[in-house]
Amino acid sequence: MSKASSSLENTTAVITGAARNIGRATAKRLAKEGASVVINAIQDTVSAESVAHEIFKAGGKAIVHMADVSTEEGATGTINAAIKAFGSVDILVSNAAIRAQKPFYEITLKEWRRTLAVPLDGAFLLARAVAPFMIDKKWGRIITLGGISAHIGTANRAHVLAAKAGLIGLTRGMATELGAYNITCNIVAPGHIDTERPASAGQRSPLKVTPPINRFGDVIEIASMIHYLCMPEASYITGQTLHVNGGIYLGS
Repeated sequence: MSKASSSLENTTAVITGAARNIGRATAKRLAKEGASVVINAIQDTVSAESVAHEIFKAGGKAIVHMADVSTEEGATGTINAAIKAFGSVDILVSNAAIRAQKPFYEITLKEWRRTLAVPLDGAFLLARAVAPFMIDKKWGRIITLGGISAHIGTANRAHVLAAKAGLIGLTRGMATELGAYNITCNIVAPGHIDTERPASAGQRSPLKVTPPINRFGDVIEIASMIHYLCMPEASYITGQTLHVNGGIYLGS
């Protein structure tokens, strides 16, 4: 696939966890740029449908596919729904995750496995399902959502951190195997973003360090980075973690 501009016309994007927050902003951004969008969520059908409605009103194309992508059936079904509706999947954004909070010594094995399954198993299963289509087309973008906590550590979120850290290894492995097919694989790692928080996420952890850009990030800023990684100008970026965090983490 060769594109001469930033437009995403004639592409299809699957976005998980797209009913609200970063997923919602990403779906709307990619649709605005011309992509046909598959909005995936697991339970909030009303919010997912409202995203699709906003995209329709703006002249875009979108469908809603409710599924648990941490299961083989759910992940494969989501990719197949995209193929059936739009004929291809060119962009995969694995954003779905569980925002849980509990001291690690109180986490049950069931909670541990579920918290890892949604972002990590889901990203793997979706990428495995979509890879043959991207390989056949010799073009694709696989983007996962990491997080600042996996790099700086956060109390009471060992399971969340483990899932996000696991995405780094998965993404690097995929990037190595898929680069020859013009398929890039990257992570966008948000810092402290102004989002709606479910009760399970608990209180937002206080900042130990004041970031140089001293404010919360906006979901649109994360969606903009995801959009950039889908563009031709980003075709030489793969296997990387792109931090969008106001400078609170400067790397090492």
